[in-house]
Amino acid sequence: MLRALFLLLPLAAGALAWQEPVEIATGRGDKGPWRQNNSRYDYVDDGTVAFVPGGGIVLAWADQKGKDVWLRSLSRGRLTDPVNVSRSPGTFSWLPRIAVGRDGSHLYLLWQEIIFSGGSHGGEILFATSNDGGRSFSPPLNLSRSRGGDGKGRLSREVWSNGSLDIAVGGDGAVIAAWTEYHGALWLSRSRDGGASFEAPRRVAGDDAHPARAPALAAGRGATVWLAWTVGEDPAARIRIARSRDGGASFGPPQLVGDPQGRADAPGLVLDGAGRLHLAYALHPEQGGAPAVRYTRASAGGRFAPARTLSAGAAAYPSLAGDGKDGLALAWNKIGPAGRPRSLGIALSHDGGRSFTVPAEVPGSAAPPGGSNGSQQGLLGRKLAMDLSGRIALAASSLVPEQGSRVWLMRGEPATAGRQQGGAGGP
Repeated sequence: MLRALFLLLPLAAGALAWQEPVEIATGRGDKGPWRQNNSRYDYVDDGTVAFVPGGGIVLAWADQKGKDVWLRSLSRGRLTDPVNVSRSPGTFSWLPRIAVGRDGSHLYLLWQEIIFSGGSHGGEILFATSNDGGRSFSPPLNLSRSRGGDGKGRLSREVWSNGSLDIAVGGDGAVIAAWTEYHGALWLSRSRDGGASFEAPRRVAGDDAHPARAPALAAGRGATVWLAWTVGEDPAARIRIARSRDGGASFGPPQLVGDPQGRADAPGLVLDGAGRLHLAYALHPEQGGAPAVRYTRASAGGRFAPARTLSAGAAAYPSLAGDGKDGLALAWNKIGPAGRPRSLGIALSHDGGRSFTVPAEVPGSAAPPGGSNGSQQGLLGRKLAMDLSGRIALAASSLVPEQGSRVWLMRGEPATAGRQQGGAGGP
């Protein structure tokens, strides 16, 4: 039985009571030179988290030694044994995402498998489903089956991020997966039978000149689906947001959201209980300087208000979550002097994004001395979840070279209404 130790924090620290962190997995800290699937990697990484109906939590991660994605569940203070989801020890499995069905027994996992299919870059998009709450998973399906280097979000020919993918469950029950490839295309595929099979992927956007990157999905009532992404090869890139009214079968023209003074990256989308769309992203100034996490929300007409900065200090790669009503949580990677994340920051809104608590560091999120916090293969992860009661779950990972690695879970519960930042944040 896990001990439920609560850390009551000042209101400025997010108005949350933080429980003792839960250790999910540990490993060595070995990361040798890249030699494709023969690389000498031995560390745990890539934590992602989701709530299930009834208050349980599921957390998935990658074990680089065995090259697989694993999952554990936490319910009523009990942590289950790890379950191997990918079962592919010959190829690396990276940066999973989790979507949860309405009944909580159906879990859908999407990840990037480093399969070399004859193209210039390795990568395919794999999927597995559980119909028993995560106790077992179906054999993985390869959704992409291409030579494009799927799961890569390109900034330039020399720089890209792995984990450029997302998954959601639509209001009509469809399972929707989106991903990008190294050569720039943004793909989307749907399952109408609970993940047993998927439609052939359809190209939504992106090309080699303007490579799509970092897709984010948000599913609303009925057949409404929102899709956001950014592009590489552009120091002034803006976020693209497109809406589908037919469950992802087609999308309208994208709306551009962002700031003309820099590159907008790593969008996160949430729909609240009133159907309002919320957006968070990182802004990297065009002339250098510290990146910041920005937030905005759309009006009833679908237009976004001017964005505002919610982070403090250098911050990037946000994760956005909601409680299905008016509550929002926004977390981000706090960037250290060497450009790598050192810990996580967070801010909350209790009024649908009109105002947020002052930014605070998440207790227990800091990497050990000499290490870094966050995925080693790319920081396009989904670290944050929020449930209907306003509880927060955060997944973190760290690596100290040649010493050790770990994946752990942090949980916060609502305490009292926090002091919020003033100023209008949107309509």
